Amino acid sequence: MWVKVRLGWGVLLGGVYLWIRKDRRGALVLALAVVSHWVLDLLVHRPDLPLWPGGPLVGFGGWNVPALAIPLELALFGAGAWLYLTRTAPADRTGRYAAPALIAALLLIHAANLFGPPPEQVEAIAWAGHLQWLFVGWAYWADAHRRPRSRRIS
Repeated sequence: MWVKVRLGWGVLLGGVYLWIRKDRRGALVLALAVVSHWVLDLLVHRPDLPLWPGGPLVGFGGWNVPALAIPLELALFGAGAWLYLTRTAPADRTGRYAAPALIAALLLIHAANLFGPPPEQVEAIAWAGHLQWLFVGWAYWADAHRRPRSRRIS
């Protein structure tokens, strides 16, 4: 059941993207990203992921082993950043600096979360959670100033 729900969300997002952008490949990538996210969560979550609503909870608990989890997270982040930066090119000066600045800011925040003190008040956590939407806007703005690199067929 849960797999059907995740597949449904993937198909819905991919379908909406296809309807708006008319980009089959992009729609497929988005749909697969939604579905694959659960698989990646399985690696790091403690057993709190339901196989289906009300079903057994699973998770391998990678977060309990920071020496493995942190390099894995950084490797996945680095691979995504590298793919994005090598598959797109700046369209203008903003495109040259906005995406790398976002990547640097996200890495800085991650380092602060890992090595800094915990927040003193729960309200700080709530504000940080709500302010994360600013990064979505930043990413959209940065991406609007980049273009796909042309593909060479060899």
